[in-house]
Amino acid sequence: MSRFFVEGSFSVGDRVALAGGDAHRLAGVLRAVPGDSVEILDGRSRRFDGRVREVGRERVTVELVAELPPARREAALAITLAQGVPKGQKMDFVVEKTVELGAARIVPLLSERAVARAEGAQKIERWRRLAKAAALQCGRELVPEVTEPLSFGEALALGREHDAMLMPWELAEARPLRERIVEIGDARRILVLIGPEGGFSQREAHEAAAAGALLISLGPRILRTETAAIVLMAALLALRGEL
Repeated sequence: MSRFFVEGSFSVGDRVALAGGDAHRLAGVLRAVPGDSVEILDGRSRRFDGRVREVGRERVTVELVAELPPARREAALAITLAQGVPKGQKMDFVVEKTVELGAARIVPLLSERAVARAEGAQKIERWRRLAKAAALQCGRELVPEVTEPLSFGEALALGREHDAMLMPWELAEARPLRERIVEIGDARRILVLIGPEGGFSQREAHEAAAAGALLISLGPRILRTETAAIVLMAALLALRGEL
């Protein structure tokens, strides 16, 4: 059954409208006709069995006929990824794969050594579309937020909303990652800071440590920026029994 996210809060009996790319996919690609079944997820993570009622070129109307039980595919860990924006389309890869792993929020990070600078609205919207598509593909109940780009200082300020803050740095003490993760105890809201291709500067590392970040090593080999986020998220989930 095809799945679609619809913003808002709904109940059985409501009719929702799919427009834009969702309408094109349903009407033009899947060739839906009235009576076809689709799954609808609303802004409160409620799942509904829907029936297509009207099909148009730019709009498809779906009636919600029954509420489905929660899929329970969301991770108990709420991980916010502040990702140093890399060159080219590497950020596309980071967004797709970390959404699949369960990231709760993705923050494009503009740090001192970032080659890519402030991103335009079109690129932000592209990352949001990729996050939505990845969430649908892997059966998630929520679409992770992709925020506007933040400076390093603004990203550090997000630490106040979290139980722990982790920042891989190539000059951090070389201790096993498993031991370092144990240090954050049962923290459930975790902010992960990943540097760009050039890594974080010493000044940024010192500022992060002063703000309460735990500076950690990801092993003896220097990982690419698009690899580091995936490795750390997978380790966090695995050590908490969620993989």
